[in-house]
Amino acid sequence: MAYWLFKSEPGTWSWDDQKAAGAKGTEWDGVRNYQARNFMRDMKKGDLGFFYHSVKEKQIVGIVKVSAEAHPDSTDDTGKWECVDLVEVCDVPEPVHLDQIKDEPKLEEMVLVNNSRLSVQPVSAQEWDIVCRMGGLKKPPKA
Repeated sequence: MAYWLFKSEPGTWSWDDQKAAGAKGTEWDGVRNYQARNFMRDMKKGDLGFFYHSVKEKQIVGIVKVSAEAHPDSTDDTGKWECVDLVEVCDVPEPVHLDQIKDEPKLEEMVLVNNSRLSVQPVSAQEWDIVCRMGGLKKPPKA
């Protein structure tokens, strides 16, 4: 199992929207970047990810789980884009801001620090544990 980070503009799809989707979850659709699409192709059912509010907030606010592996994106008419489905796992009690992540020396290699524009990205197991602790999760969910 692996860990990921999913970025969303809260005005388009927020953490509250994701939680409102309930156990049914939702497609992580609309991704139009080849590297991000390829990461989604690598995902397995049960993988966990951080839900990151981009733009002004720039913070990790929740944790999601992959509930369906890569499949055609229903918002794409070309047939070249794919997505995964996600369900909410839990809130991050103390949202973790990008500045906090950048200030943590153990996270200097994290993709978010070095390529903050990529909308879907991998997270190492060590990064996962550190960020979960920073967010007030005493027992981080495990993939």
